[in-house]
Amino acid sequence: MHVNISRQNLYLLILSLIALVFVLVFSFNVLIPQGKEYREQRIELAKEQKELESYQNFHDETLEVLKKLQGDNRHIIKALDTKFDPKRFEKQHLEYFNSLTLSEIKQASQDEEFVVYEVNTSSKINSPTSFYQFLEAVNKSDWIIGVNFPIHFKRENEMIRSSFTMQVYTTSKKELPEVAQKP
Repeated sequence: MHVNISRQNLYLLILSLIALVFVLVFSFNVLIPQGKEYREQRIELAKEQKELESYQNFHDETLEVLKKLQGDNRHIIKALDTKFDPKRFEKQHLEYFNSLTLSEIKQASQDEEFVVYEVNTSSKINSPTSFYQFLEAVNKSDWIIGVNFPIHFKRENEMIRSSFTMQVYTTSKKELPEVAQKP
């Protein structure tokens, strides 16, 4: 049996086989390994997106808590930023005492975030209730003040002389990083 194939068809068949071999070699050498790499990268990207989403959720929750705390403690934050003025302190709290004197302010300690001043005070009062009213007023003042114990009371005729030490806390003026906002 003799097969009669024209020369044109033979060239077309050979060319088709060469193209088929080229496509197969190209597929196995380039496309399939790239596809495998693509799938690995897609899985890695999905993991990273999930991790990013969890970090973003944590950031959003933390930012929400921070904003709530800043709103709830606005007075305290403002008080920490307020510079202590002994003359203003005396003027504000003189109503609780017959006389109020503050000794020289000494910077007691300075760590990285807060500056603490020690203030020695002596005063004359009519009764201990005015001293307790003074303590309540200090809690509502423009500064963060801690009254240290012991508080000494000494009777002098009709008056009571009191002396105690206070610590006034303010923030150091070091630049703090800004809170990152969600874009």
